[in-house]
Amino acid sequence: MTAGTAAGSRRAVRRAAVLALLALAALVAAATAWVLWRNFAGEPALERAAEPASPGAGPGAAATPPPADAATLARGEYLARAGNCLGCHTRRGGAPGAGGRPIATPFGTVYSANLTPDRDTGLGRWSASEFRRALQHGRSRDGHLLAPAFPYPNFTRVTRADADALYAWLMSRPAVRQQNRPHELRFPYRLQAALAVWRALFFRAEPFVPDPARSEAWNRGSYLVNGLAHCMACHASRNFLGAPAEATEPGGNIVSTQQWYAPSLADAHEAGVGDWPLEDVVALLKTGTSPRGTVMGPMAEVVARSTQHLAEADLRAMAEYLRTLQGPSAAPAAASAASTAAERPPRPPPVLAMLARGRRIYGDHCVDCHGERGEGTPGTAALAGSRAVLLATPRNVIQAIRHGGFAPTTAGNPRPFGMPPFGLVLGDDDIAAVASYVRTSWGNDAPVVEAIDVWRAK
Repeated sequence: MTAGTAAGSRRAVRRAAVLALLALAALVAAATAWVLWRNFAGEPALERAAEPASPGAGPGAAATPPPADAATLARGEYLARAGNCLGCHTRRGGAPGAGGRPIATPFGTVYSANLTPDRDTGLGRWSASEFRRALQHGRSRDGHLLAPAFPYPNFTRVTRADADALYAWLMSRPAVRQQNRPHELRFPYRLQAALAVWRALFFRAEPFVPDPARSEAWNRGSYLVNGLAHCMACHASRNFLGAPAEATEPGGNIVSTQQWYAPSLADAHEAGVGDWPLEDVVALLKTGTSPRGTVMGPMAEVVARSTQHLAEADLRAMAEYLRTLQGPSAAPAAASAASTAAERPPRPPPVLAMLARGRRIYGDHCVDCHGERGEGTPGTAALAGSRAVLLATPRNVIQAIRHGGFAPTTAGNPRPFGMPPFGLVLGDDDIAAVASYVRTSWGNDAPVVEAIDVWRAK
């Protein structure tokens, strides 16, 4: 090869490298522009001119909202109940709404913010339009992106009138000075750039649009379930980056803080209510119990703090909407359980020994309330044929055995029966054995539970 040829080859390589770098830079610039566009698309400008600060208050002072009348404040308080705002924004033993409650996620721990009108640590300096932007678009007063553990992907559907009424009520409450605790998220999830990419991929600011083909009640129910009450924040399945599926897709989600499984509301074999009478759905939301089931775990808190306080018309609207959710089932039909059991090969001796152990434990601790054949007794749930028992994941059975199962105390059920916790008297192997016995007896045909399953549910 001559010197000229070699020099030409080097120049060609350099040109190719430069072109590749330019193409990569253009690709990065285009991706960055797309992420920025997606993060600001549909976000309204703040209405600072319409919400002046107090005269002489100086820069950064609290906005002075117009005086709210009693009806607006009552509406805001009701909406806060519907959204269970104080449930998340109150730490154990803390002042209501002052934040600090830890919320575990697969990416780390998020701490709820102070929603009281304190000027330095709460909402005291926020305007109504800044509050709406946070609620509907997930962007804080200073412009930083909020972690989607705050369910703005649901609250984006909240109307301006409802957001303003909620703001007025929050600003009318006593101010509590309590610093917001920083989130403890792992790298890279704590980075604003990572949040921006997540939002570009999975978040769309979409105001609620009624379906003209549906009734007014159905649309109201859809607004509450998918928006303000944010039911799908727990009951929708999520991908590995935490993005929720559509309401009608099968699969629920693990509520990370308490490690219970929130079953799918679109699956008849999980928590779907398509075949329930409307009155039974209303009763469950209002009292925590109905002829078709009883809530416990995190849902008991939701009923106690939120849904029992909703108006009858709203409960009926939610029930009407929930009864129409029907996606493809993620579980086999119950009618096929007997044929499945008949086709299953004989269980190996270790499994039979575990089931025998579970039967003994059931006789010692469970039979008095749940019956010899899992039929239940007045006030106590039947286990035979129970959807909660037959879920593909045994997590809720495990948690009920370990931590107990308690229905909420409500006006319609002021003295609910409760199941005591057995976590201090039963080890992981014992819990696995009795859970397996319950899931495979009296016609039940769910997979057995291993001790590792019990450990993973801690």
